Amino acid sequence: MLNEHNVKTEYRSLIDNVVQDFYVPLLHDAVSYKRAVGFFSSTSLIEISKGIAEMARHGGKIQIVASPYLSEEDIDAIKKGYADRDEIIETALLNQLSDENTDYYSMERLNLLANLIANGILDIRIAYTEGKNGIGMYHEKMGLIEDANGNKVAFSGSMNESATAMSINYETIDVFRSWISETEKERVTLKENAFFSIWNDCEPNIHVMEFPKISQALIDKYKRTEPNFDIDNDQFNPKRRISKNDCSDMTLENPVGARIPRSITLHDYQKDAITTWVGENYRGIFDMATGTGKTFTGLGAIAKLSEDLNDELAVIIVCPYQHLVEQWVEDIVNFNIEPIIGYSSSAQKDWKKRLAKAVRDQKLRRDKRFFCFICTNATFTNAYVQEQITKIRSSVLLVVDEAHNFGARSLSRFLDDRFTYRLALSATLERHRDEEGTAALYNFFGKKCIEYSLKRAIDEGKLTPYKYHPILVHLNDEELQVYEQLSLELSKHVKKGRNGKMKLDSYGEILAIKRSRVVAAASEKLDKLREAILPYKEDHFLLVYCGATNVIKPGSDISGTDEEDIKQIEAVTGILGNELGMKVSKFTSEESISERAAIKEHFKNGDDLQAIVAIKCLDEGVNIPGIKTAFILASTTNPKEYIQRRGRVLRKSPETGKEYAEIYDFVTLPRPLDEVSGLTQEQMKRDLSLVKNEMTRVKEFGHLSMNSMVATQLLWDVCDCYDIPYDFAESGEEEEYGFAE
Repeated sequence: MLNEHNVKTEYRSLIDNVVQDFYVPLLHDAVSYKRAVGFFSSTSLIEISKGIAEMARHGGKIQIVASPYLSEEDIDAIKKGYADRDEIIETALLNQLSDENTDYYSMERLNLLANLIANGILDIRIAYTEGKNGIGMYHEKMGLIEDANGNKVAFSGSMNESATAMSINYETIDVFRSWISETEKERVTLKENAFFSIWNDCEPNIHVMEFPKISQALIDKYKRTEPNFDIDNDQFNPKRRISKNDCSDMTLENPVGARIPRSITLHDYQKDAITTWVGENYRGIFDMATGTGKTFTGLGAIAKLSEDLNDELAVIIVCPYQHLVEQWVEDIVNFNIEPIIGYSSSAQKDWKKRLAKAVRDQKLRRDKRFFCFICTNATFTNAYVQEQITKIRSSVLLVVDEAHNFGARSLSRFLDDRFTYRLALSATLERHRDEEGTAALYNFFGKKCIEYSLKRAIDEGKLTPYKYHPILVHLNDEELQVYEQLSLELSKHVKKGRNGKMKLDSYGEILAIKRSRVVAAASEKLDKLREAILPYKEDHFLLVYCGATNVIKPGSDISGTDEEDIKQIEAVTGILGNELGMKVSKFTSEESISERAAIKEHFKNGDDLQAIVAIKCLDEGVNIPGIKTAFILASTTNPKEYIQRRGRVLRKSPETGKEYAEIYDFVTLPRPLDEVSGLTQEQMKRDLSLVKNEMTRVKEFGHLSMNSMVATQLLWDVCDCYDIPYDFAESGEEEEYGFAE
């Protein structure tokens, strides 16, 4: 019974394990659970289900009140009577049913809920507010739990229904217990009466409705098998899960190799990729656009090989950054893999001992038991790790995420014959201006087993369409003077490479970096940003992508480093936060993994944080699907970088109702177009390097956009001014360094 539990008056998510300490034990003994959760979404439903399985097994009743996410367009349509209110709300609710919760436990929980709806145990109603100011969202967070003896617990507070809210954000709930005192009993009664009034549509200005079509949609979409009433025990048993704070207990009672969970159904293109990889003797490359499921395809390949080898396999997974390792771990454990997690600040403090033991066990046992080691690039190159890999006697599969990084000589030298099986994952495998490095990747990993392009992903609805807005920026007189000086000096440090093509010597590469810094820090970008972002001042889900550079103060030495320079990210944060009064947060490598997770959660909720100001750490692997509008100040000529950045913006986001994304690209030219006609031939040559590089990006971003003619018109205008062909990238005449051969 509820009164037999030690129920606290308050739970704080960074101190308490709210799921294990509150939801699971209390709901285990409950016969009734009433919950108001805020937004209706598949994610919120998953979180609601934590703890209810045992109660549902015994026939307890569950009532949920949630609110639809209505866009400004939806609300405006309702106000103006363009469409039926119920139809608009119903459509909004259906759009929140996501296919992206593809890990085992999430899909099992959605299956459980669908079964409970079908069996009449769970009832969901939808609430919204309507007053003088029009229709709005009901966003109350409260709950009531009751046992068979009439003991009741009521709770309310800031807790959002998400995993991050329960573990990372500093959220609280206040708890009232009916058996403690008359005062607490009265508080419980007040909450109970409020819920009764809301549920029965008796609360002023709050409308509550049944939407049978939504319940049926939940059943149709998520009901797959008989419900798993042991899901809470399975998920929260410490012997089956990895604790973020203590990874000391990570053993399965009957360990086996990798397996695809029954809750996950791979798409046909993912299955085809794996089949092709198998046909290439388990070697190859998965070239897949950001957001199309590279990780799950890779894990599916691991599972296939593990089965084919009777689980006599060692798997080494390598990622460039710690946050990518952690993202992989979240998915890996759902594939029945207990990974050894290796990097400097890993929660597994004894990961080196774990790795050595796994290698030793494989060497000593006749049955070469499956194990998986996942680490960062830096850890992979560590002498100790390399020594352990050399000792492995079973077959080894090397999986490299963001594999383009391994084209660099410092990493490619570790790609050798020790790895019988090989898999590379990347959306941008070809290395910019590094044919030798790209060739090394193909030579080692093999051919592409799938090439799932951005166009295909958009056409097939895996990514959102987007509008592209190029914003012209010019160097000021001082910046242009330095740019031309560096270009002139750069032309003196060019030599022929082994392939006969021109390349820069070591000092030339330094000069090229200095020149690119001048472009990246162009002072006009900040003025243009103020203008471009002003119409979005009240909006949410904004990203400003800065270069890792400085904004130059007037009169400073812009060819070198000035300690008084203001980092571009600091300047942008100041403009948005101080000048425009927006709620913003930086998102850089300086923030810890937990800090970045909290920022992502606040951003996703859309209730306070409006914009993220970021630099390079967003390029690879960071998943923030809510981003709707991006302002890209970073001027990069590297296709790998700008393609990755575009991909960050195009992820599907049912929670935010994103129908399309918008990208504002700050395109930097040496000078205004009306000044080009007066240039000498030599000045024209020095301009062409920057012009062609910037227009190459405009062409790439523009041709797949919803408003492609905007980019095309700009391309025509610039090409006409500089008298270069519209297809200059294919003409063979590009002068990359601003000099003539």
